Amino acid sequence: MAVHAHIDPPGEVPAGRIRRLAEGTINRIAAGEVIERPASVIKELVENAIDAGAGRVDVQFTGGGRTLIRVCDDGIGMTADELAVAVERHATSKLDDSDLVRITTLGFRGEALPSIGAVARLTIASRSRDGGDGHDIRISGGRQEPVRPAAQSAGTTVEVRDLFYAVPARLKFLKTERAETMEITDVVRRLAMAHPAIAFALSTPERRIFNLAPGDLPARLAAIVGSEFIDNSVAVDYRRERLRIAGYASLPTFSRGQANMQFIFVNGRPVRDRLLAGALRGAYADFLMRGRHPAVALFITCPPEEVDVNVHPAKAEVRFRDTATARSLIVSGIRQALTGAGHRAATTTARQTLQAFRPQMPPRPDYAARDIAYAMQSPGQGQPGFAEQAPAITGLDTASADVRDAPSDVPADAPLGAARAQFHENYILAQTRDGIVIVDQHAAHERLVYERLKAQKAANGVATQPLLVPDVIELDPLMVDRLAAAAEVLAAAGLALEPFGTGAVVVREVPALIAGNNIAALIRDIADDLDALDSADGLAARVDHVLATIACHGSVRSGRRLKPEEMNQLLRDMEATPHSGQCNHGRPTYVELKLSDIEKLFARK
Repeated sequence: MAVHAHIDPPGEVPAGRIRRLAEGTINRIAAGEVIERPASVIKELVENAIDAGAGRVDVQFTGGGRTLIRVCDDGIGMTADELAVAVERHATSKLDDSDLVRITTLGFRGEALPSIGAVARLTIASRSRDGGDGHDIRISGGRQEPVRPAAQSAGTTVEVRDLFYAVPARLKFLKTERAETMEITDVVRRLAMAHPAIAFALSTPERRIFNLAPGDLPARLAAIVGSEFIDNSVAVDYRRERLRIAGYASLPTFSRGQANMQFIFVNGRPVRDRLLAGALRGAYADFLMRGRHPAVALFITCPPEEVDVNVHPAKAEVRFRDTATARSLIVSGIRQALTGAGHRAATTTARQTLQAFRPQMPPRPDYAARDIAYAMQSPGQGQPGFAEQAPAITGLDTASADVRDAPSDVPADAPLGAARAQFHENYILAQTRDGIVIVDQHAAHERLVYERLKAQKAANGVATQPLLVPDVIELDPLMVDRLAAAAEVLAAAGLALEPFGTGAVVVREVPALIAGNNIAALIRDIADDLDALDSADGLAARVDHVLATIACHGSVRSGRRLKPEEMNQLLRDMEATPHSGQCNHGRPTYVELKLSDIEKLFARK
């Protein structure tokens, strides 16, 4: 039997009946989806200005956006008739009725302006760039006034006052004025990054937050996040099928404790997307320790039909048609750029080192007292420093190795210079053309061994060496089970082992690069690492993690004295090996100090 729903018109209806909501209520519901806070309003209005072809966007706000928001642009503007239609729901100039897939603008939903007008006092003044008079329209709490003439230059000015006055319950969900100001600043600066050819200004009555002139991408990024980011980043430019990624990614040694310097854009739209954030973590998985995050500004471009931008009411997330290709685009693009960086490490490492020095000025000599002492000396008493041999300075003969006089065929322009000494049996001091380099020998060699193991794995598999006498290692039964379960991972990493009873394993083959090392300690560390590995990681990621542990055990240990030729060979290998500027845990492998900076420490410059 068919069931027919009775639909009553708006007004008083019995409880439980289906009814049409009033237009004002509909707009307030739409506002709840689109307008979460003042920053949401500004985002929608600035996106409209960009879509209107603005060359400059000026944003002003008061009281964290609660009291006043004003967005001015010099875009194409609107006529009186267009102004009246613009505040209707689902009215837009940005969407073709026949195609909901090819979205080429930032905003198109057609709900922002009527939604804002439903919860605030909204005034829109506009004049078409093609000529004619200016007009404005006002909406307060959903009540619309007629369009009327107004003084307005070419472009559009949108003014929003008393946000959420019509729905006061929403006000208690807003954060402090300071927090809302920070959110507004973040929203506008992300849009400014995405569109460097447009001038942006952001201000409150108290201060001008920023005023950005139009320019190219590096200049815009330097103006917003600082030139330090550009100096310590590599350019990314990579294509995969119909997708392209470009922008900048930081060197691993230029990392942050929070992911607050990660800016990702899709077709000019700032997004915060979990798929893209996960791909970013995967790209740096080999280079950063847990708890550290890279800094990036990445721009993905693709045909509009390849990405759905309407999966979130505020358009903060996107969905790619081919998610695997999108993830691979980010991982491969960043890794290719980092590989091209070679042995580079962040310049901030040296800067922080120099800032850590606090040279103490010696007490000013008392020249009068010195002259009197000299005058009181007998004629036969020699003055210190002339007739007597100066006492030896203690502490300068403790270098592990001194190679200043050793023959060297190091090129004069070698980036990491020529080894001059090894001190504390762990650090190599090298002299470059215009400064010095201090290398952590263990960290550097660890990265070199790791990269060699990865290259072997990619080519023909990790080269192994059978043990003449298999090594039986006693372990906790849980460790044995863990290693047995990871047999495929260990075999791919060059380790052939199998359970030997309930509390031991027998190792039959090891990677050739670490033959002769303490295998028992390595196996125990790998068993511990397998316990900490995410089971969701793919086989390749787990193999690389095991290879990193193997590299740590197979590298030059701290405390080992190196010969001059070994030190110089290490420096040359670093110059030829990608990613050698940081160890497997993201720490720098060397620090470079320029001679000019050293001279400043001693007030020579």
